[in-house]
Amino acid sequence: MDNPTSLPQNTTHDWAIAVDGDHLARIRRDPASFAPGGLRHLVLEVIAYAADEAEANNGGRCVVTFHRDGSVSVSDGGRGTATRVDDRGRVVRKPVMATKDLRFFDSPDAQLLPDGHPRRGISVVAALSEWLVHTNRRRDGAWTQRYEHGVPVTSLVPIPGSDATGTTVHFRPDGTVRADGAPAVIDPVQLTASWRELSVEVCHEAD
Repeated sequence: MDNPTSLPQNTTHDWAIAVDGDHLARIRRDPASFAPGGLRHLVLEVIAYAADEAEANNGGRCVVTFHRDGSVSVSDGGRGTATRVDDRGRVVRKPVMATKDLRFFDSPDAQLLPDGHPRRGISVVAALSEWLVHTNRRRDGAWTQRYEHGVPVTSLVPIPGSDATGTTVHFRPDGTVRADGAPAVIDPVQLTASWRELSVEVCHEAD
């Protein structure tokens, strides 16, 4: 775990901001711009982080599950989202869901996702979801946290750990996001062609 006396570098997100309400509101005001293509784009935004982990680890795998209730979960076997201990001894997770990804959100040169649209970051998914549950397993502990429209509604809740590390993002998009056709157009072969280090499995929850 990070040294509590040191300030983590803001390589992807600003650790000093827990929730950027203006950022989340901006996304919600214009969902068509930030989720072009609807649900499929949101799923790709999540998978992109699994692809980052796969690249860092010289290979990786993720499982995308479409659930009966209209929600989607994406699970990977990466290192888990970074955490640190603040000056009050509390575990703090990098604010990936509630603040902008500094690499992509306002960048004219943002990475393109397999749908041809710019990557903006996972905060887009959180902002446009009725709810999102972020489960994080690292070598130094495991937690889960629930968000509603990008705002955390629980603290980090410890869960039993295991030898496995990784992240699961489970979300249900709100009514502003088109959901038609998304399960059919998430093509594992296409995704692997775009992210060569990542193997993707797509599952559908049985009726």
